[in-house]
Amino acid sequence: MESSGYRVVFEKGGVYLHTSAKRHQDPDSLIAGVIRVVEKDNDVILHWAPVEEAGDSTQILFSKKDSCISEEEPTFDPGYEPDWAVISTVRPQPCHSEPKRVAEPSSSQGSWAFSVSLGELKSIRRSKPGLNWAYLVLVTQAGGSLPALHFHRGGTRALLRVLSRYLLLASSPRDSRLYLVFPHDSSALSNSFHHLQLFDQDSSNVVSRFFQDPYSTTFSSFSRVTNFFRGALQPHLEGASSDLPLPPDDEPEPGFEVISCVKLGPRRPVKRAPPVTEEEWALHVGPEGRLQRVPELKARIFSGGLSSSLRRVAWKFLLGYLSWEGSAEEHRAHELQKTDEYFRMKLQWKSVSPEQERRNSLLHGYRSLIERDVSRTDRTNRFYQGPENPGLHLLNDILLTYCMYNFDLGYVQGMSDLLSPILYVILNEVDAFWCFCGFMELVHGNFEESQETMKRQLGQLLLLLRVLDPPLCDFLDSQDSGSLCFCFRWLLIWFKREFPFSDVLRLWEVLWTKLPGPNLHLLVACAILDMERDTLMLSGFGSNEILKHINELTMKLSVEDVLKRAEALYWQLLACRELPHNVQEILGLVTPAEPHSPSSPSSPASPLQLSPTCSPPVVPPSADPAPEPDSSLEILPEDEDGADT
Repeated sequence: MESSGYRVVFEKGGVYLHTSAKRHQDPDSLIAGVIRVVEKDNDVILHWAPVEEAGDSTQILFSKKDSCISEEEPTFDPGYEPDWAVISTVRPQPCHSEPKRVAEPSSSQGSWAFSVSLGELKSIRRSKPGLNWAYLVLVTQAGGSLPALHFHRGGTRALLRVLSRYLLLASSPRDSRLYLVFPHDSSALSNSFHHLQLFDQDSSNVVSRFFQDPYSTTFSSFSRVTNFFRGALQPHLEGASSDLPLPPDDEPEPGFEVISCVKLGPRRPVKRAPPVTEEEWALHVGPEGRLQRVPELKARIFSGGLSSSLRRVAWKFLLGYLSWEGSAEEHRAHELQKTDEYFRMKLQWKSVSPEQERRNSLLHGYRSLIERDVSRTDRTNRFYQGPENPGLHLLNDILLTYCMYNFDLGYVQGMSDLLSPILYVILNEVDAFWCFCGFMELVHGNFEESQETMKRQLGQLLLLLRVLDPPLCDFLDSQDSGSLCFCFRWLLIWFKREFPFSDVLRLWEVLWTKLPGPNLHLLVACAILDMERDTLMLSGFGSNEILKHINELTMKLSVEDVLKRAEALYWQLLACRELPHNVQEILGLVTPAEPHSPSSPSSPASPLQLSPTCSPPVVPPSADPAPEPDSSLEILPEDEDGADT
């Protein structure tokens, strides 16, 4: 490219300025325009101009490389796109072509047109989710704000992806909607991000945010796990910025353990038990219908799961809808109370008229998103097949009612995946709703916009894998896959799309026991990677091939084999004499508040140190698993009309 040449690397129409301060804009107050990112000499410029001044877009020449990132986005952009979808497709090969010269943008700018060098930007603020259209507010180093850019036809994420080529966009520790802007030429930050390659042009917005704490990512090696994931393992520093003093590379971060090689003993064999039957459950029902020997019962569910005919009852206890200590009469009174509470919340959205909903963009956005998701949730399952299937109406109604129950969180894509198996098993709208609420209590952090919970879990997963299999971690690092972003969907919706439907039921009920510790789902992820270890390391896979191989495991895994291996990994870690303290925290052997492990460094961690909220440790039974008969449940008729799908 000649020094005097221009190259347009991004262009998006339908970007409006709202010139009125009124909440509802008049048509005359909307100014349609075009936003462009232009490379000129050694500078990169963000340029917006009204349509009449933007020039004929047909005369703008793009290279093939540029066309890779100019993608249309849905008209409605509430900020809840399926961020795990980036893991569902193989990363495209980068396009290559010589850049082409383009005409210089028109120099005659009206009162509303503006240009700003990317180096002058200080921060970028995104709009709240649920609006009719998303907007961005750009703040310059001088402290001034440029006019808000309203993307009426989508495009905010595409623009941010392009900007991340030239800038480091770091989520503010105080405001998840605020991105702090740092130049790539900041030596420490630039070297670290270049090494980690966190800002590829096709990276998912939410996945890249896992690692956008500029302070912690200045440490350039994944082998220093607790340094790199400091944002995941303890709260962000308040007011962290790019000019914070950084410790020397040869000094460990205060308060963290540097993970070195840990000598693990042999892995003990584990056998699964047959499922708990109705007859066995009945042995635990005492006077007044109260359950007895609950720890023993939970241990049996952990080791064998539940028979299909028992799930409808047992899941209500596992998900906290019914109390393990309550009597049958107390349970009936509780269900009556919760039924009344549910329909009161359901009435809140069902009584909203179409005219009211037109003035409630948040509810309209939730309804649109839910209808779209429900229409494609488990449609191959006979329980949800057919265009007028009552199960689809119930999914829709329960999810909309959850928006009334949890205003702060609302609906986020992926929740329908969690509700579907629950409704399939429970077969009752009200009971399924409250069981779903119980499940969401466990995983609601996965769906929060800040993604701090997902960041923490990925950090914990990497920490476990580093202790269990350092060579595998080193291999993944060498192939630019050390971030484990391909595990994101596993953790987000608890392996819902990785196993056959019937296996998901078994997996979830085992995880809901919270045995043998609070993070068995992380060991399940480790078990899958352990099972695929040789294939990954001996096949010469690069990052694309690793991603493709992991995706192709879908529906090919045996849940019983995975659970056996996950439990075996737990016992192997438990027997380690020098298990790092932060790993003991993940396993629930110590609480995060404790300064030191109660176990002596010279003795293995004791099973008695399990979290006091958990049941005693489970001794692996010796019985082989018995096959579970197929269930052929039919849905009950719905009492109320559901929303159209």
